[in-house]
Amino acid sequence: MDMNKRSLGFILGFFMLNQLVFGQVKKVEVKGNFAVGYQLLRDGKPYYVNGAGGDAFMDKTVSAGGNSIRLWGAENAQSVLDEAQKRGLTVMLGLWMPPERHGFDYSDKLACQDQLDQFRSVVNKYKNHPALLLWGVGNEVDLNYTDFSVWKAVQNIAAMIHQEDPNHPTCVVTAGIDAPEVSLIKEMCADIDILGINTYGDLPALPEKVRLFGWEKPYMVTEWGPNGHWEVAKTSWGAAIEQTSTEKAITYRDRYSNYIRKDSALCLGSYVFLWGQKQETTPTWYGVFVDKKQTEAVDVLQEVWSGTAPANWAPQIMLYTLNGKTPAESVKSSKGGKVQVGLDVKHAEPSSLKYKWEILPESEFTKSGGDVEQKPEAIPVLMGGDAQKGYVFKAPFQKGAYRLFVYIYDTHEQVACANFPFWVN
Repeated sequence: MDMNKRSLGFILGFFMLNQLVFGQVKKVEVKGNFAVGYQLLRDGKPYYVNGAGGDAFMDKTVSAGGNSIRLWGAENAQSVLDEAQKRGLTVMLGLWMPPERHGFDYSDKLACQDQLDQFRSVVNKYKNHPALLLWGVGNEVDLNYTDFSVWKAVQNIAAMIHQEDPNHPTCVVTAGIDAPEVSLIKEMCADIDILGINTYGDLPALPEKVRLFGWEKPYMVTEWGPNGHWEVAKTSWGAAIEQTSTEKAITYRDRYSNYIRKDSALCLGSYVFLWGQKQETTPTWYGVFVDKKQTEAVDVLQEVWSGTAPANWAPQIMLYTLNGKTPAESVKSSKGGKVQVGLDVKHAEPSSLKYKWEILPESEFTKSGGDVEQKPEAIPVLMGGDAQKGYVFKAPFQKGAYRLFVYIYDTHEQVACANFPFWVN
């Protein structure tokens, strides 16, 4: 009898625990139509996504006015979902589909079935977590692909999600947007609810292209930020010219206010890339954080997300030249030659700023699609001069392409950064 009571108590306790967990699930759905516009509803209330790409610096996401984060895969999903829930953030949880360029064969039915079964387990594990917002099906599986069978796999995954989890929408994420691809997704992926588009320099054209190419469901901008390294002007030796942190901040403000937020009819929100730091062409190109300190882009995002400017604004780079020239003028130096540096920085407390200089060889390990890259080994640089008189340094003694990086730190955990490509003859 005692054993039966214990068993009954265990069963009741397990049932109550399940009810507690399941009772916390927040139903997320897309409402509307192409004619009148779409809206994302969470727990019955409108939910516009001001999101951060990545799970780093969650407290900063909250203080900046962000409400969601994006994961590309589910490896650390439990801990990230739990941490997000503590902070009132939601999560776009990605199901990582290996792209064709990594060797996955989407014509292999057994491999696709195995992948589908694995994703089914992930969906059933996390579908009732209260922080879950939507499912990200793949990321840029269309980049440099040749096998259209991938869209059949996308559809099978999306259909499985709808079967297992009726409470969260599906979103496939593409590298940019084009008309043939939109047609394929419309034809082959009926269970995709939202089109996620990763776009950078082409973002201003996105609202028009979505309509022109015939997409009639809602979309989200699942990655956006500065001009991509493939989109910018280059030096005469082919080095991509990166925007300064201040130029990027201007870009963030313009693209969010004039294109993302403005398309309220079809765009459900966005995830800025990258809420952290990574090496991709350079160690500063995409991250809105550098050395764990926030750049001016975070200040701008706080202002446009929350409507309130931060109390302390990051340093701003107003001018950065070598030998009086801009990067577009393809500056060259002799081996060991003296190079003059012009730098004009604006900040409320200029005397408190600290400067760090670094020379990196041009990266020879650049890859596509955000694949992992290694940061080149830094070359010691002895910088003479100061902010008032100007700076000077000696070029490396080995022929080749380099970049001179400058990092300007204030006392409020903020940083400005820029790099200047130059060539040593």
